[in-house]
Amino acid sequence: MTCSYEQTLAHIRDTVPGRSPEEAVQVAMQAIQDRHPRYQWVGVYVLRGDVLELGPFVGKPTDHVRIPVGRGVCGTAVSERTNQVIQDVRAIENYLACSDTVRSEIVVLLWHEGQIVGQIDSDCDDPGAYSLEDETFLRGVAEVLAPLVAQL
Repeated sequence: MTCSYEQTLAHIRDTVPGRSPEEAVQVAMQAIQDRHPRYQWVGVYVLRGDVLELGPFVGKPTDHVRIPVGRGVCGTAVSERTNQVIQDVRAIENYLACSDTVRSEIVVLLWHEGQIVGQIDSDCDDPGAYSLEDETFLRGVAEVLAPLVAQL
């Protein structure tokens, strides 16, 4: 089922309340993947000290369950304190390959009370899969999830 980003964000806002933080994040990740097929892998990494630890996700399992800040697209997002929209991961020198088929990645930081508490990460096998529109959508999701991720 493909929906607009606004519909998906409204669905997440409606289904998250009353759930445990982990269940709420899992439900949100599933909603994103179910409604937007290019989000082939989508999950949350929780920032603990100087390491990102894999939280709830949807997609194939990954070996990258702990990522040091500054390493790969995920770690770079934290170290630079900015979201990352990568059109072709093969152009990134310090890219951590989850799969040799992944070509695009987007990382949106989760901010809570002025601090980075984690990030939403998504991969796609197609180059150029993510845009400013995707970043705006995931920033909306991040606003909903950040207080919950801060509790994980």
